[in-house]
Amino acid sequence: MNYLKSILIFFTLIIVSSCNNKNNQETKNTNPEKEIQAVNQIMKAYKDGIQNLSTDGLSELFTKDSEVFESGGIEGSFTHYLEHHLAPELKYFESFNFTDYKIDTKIDLPYAFTTESYIYHIKIKPDEEKGRDAKTISRKGVATSILKKTDGKWKIIKTHTSARNIKQ
Repeated sequence: MNYLKSILIFFTLIIVSSCNNKNNQETKNTNPEKEIQAVNQIMKAYKDGIQNLSTDGLSELFTKDSEVFESGGIEGSFTHYLEHHLAPELKYFESFNFTDYKIDTKIDLPYAFTTESYIYHIKIKPDEEKGRDAKTISRKGVATSILKKTDGKWKIIKTHTSARNIKQ
């Protein structure tokens, strides 16, 4: 019996060592600056879509089981958030612009962690039927996201945004 336990432990150690070597090899063969640029490009594509008031291609930036959190609310997956929140809301906007945008990205393969800070300005279209005048909303915002690299592609798995009034 001890002989079988020894063999089992031996093979377990070989498998664990093999997995560690693979992960270490992937990390050694990775250019951290290139990974940061790739992650930042995903985040830029998301920001650009919103600024263009377009949802085209945004779902491709997220995993199917992604989670979206916004200003204290659990929005569900990105697909749910897109259908029930973002896409309908963008129809009311004349423009959505980010200023003072900064991003900090950390890589810890297969994950990446981003923190974005910005000021956003939303111009809302007037709506005579609802008695709504055109107005502009400006807020200071922050977003944190977790991305995962799968099959060579970075995708957002979790994102959390919050905003507050700009202090005068």
